[in-house]
Amino acid sequence: MKKLATLCLAIACMTNALAANPTIKNLGDSKYCIEVGDLSMTINGAGGGKILSFKYKDTEVISQSTFPESFGSTFWTSPQKEWNWPPVQEFDKQPYEVEEKGTSLVMTSNVSARLKYRIRKEFSVDAKKNAIVVNYSIINESGETRKVAPWEITRVVNEGLIFFDAPTDQITPADLMPFQSAFGISWYQTDEANQNRKINADGKGWLAYLNNGLLMVKKFQDLNASQPAPEEAEIQVYVNRGKSYIELESQGAYTELKAGESLSWSVQWFLTPYEGDAPSKALLKKVRKIVK
Repeated sequence: MKKLATLCLAIACMTNALAANPTIKNLGDSKYCIEVGDLSMTINGAGGGKILSFKYKDTEVISQSTFPESFGSTFWTSPQKEWNWPPVQEFDKQPYEVEEKGTSLVMTSNVSARLKYRIRKEFSVDAKKNAIVVNYSIINESGETRKVAPWEITRVVNEGLIFFDAPTDQITPADLMPFQSAFGISWYQTDEANQNRKINADGKGWLAYLNNGLLMVKKFQDLNASQPAPEEAEIQVYVNRGKSYIELESQGAYTELKAGESLSWSVQWFLTPYEGDAPSKALLKKVRKIVK
């Protein structure tokens, strides 16, 4: 009996290891899918290296809208005042060079004619944590010393609960969105208004979103109040007018780069089922266990 139990345990461990083994699939048209366990992420190399999909099994968590600037997850340089609007085409829309490196997928942009930066995105997995990891690089191709910060923008539907570890009374602008304070952090149950709204917050290196029975958590560098780019923040939430979409945004440190230098900034993406109460201590405990 003991030998049988040992054999069953060994088989279970092998099954789990195989299930967590990362794979990269070429879907054609420069679209790629990276998988680990029950998670899958689809990236469009021909369309700005944009993340088009993030799923747990067959359930999607990010926006699938067909309107421009309202779907998927993208990456920009910060501060925004350096380029204003629209997004820089080389980073957000144009094709990236794609290279498969073992169990990693690397996408590299052209140099921005205006900003003289090049963006590199490396997609890999952390099988132990059951997470997909996106490592972003900004390379200074300008020939001079510059300062810049990394900025990830993930669009979700206007439904569900958004929360992060920051004092509610320090979210700016104050009272723009109905955040509530509970269990020592800030929670926002999505709502609808006839205006575009955006808040800034100094968090603790993570941002979470709960909707449709799925909990998405993104972990990144925890900044102090002096590290973000001017007029920017570690955590930002943008709510588009009406019942359209929301952007979950995080930024890294504002960094000086000499000519030819680059910065690197990683975001770990987690997605797991959750059916309990929210907001709740149990939900917060689950998130803190994920990001520890």
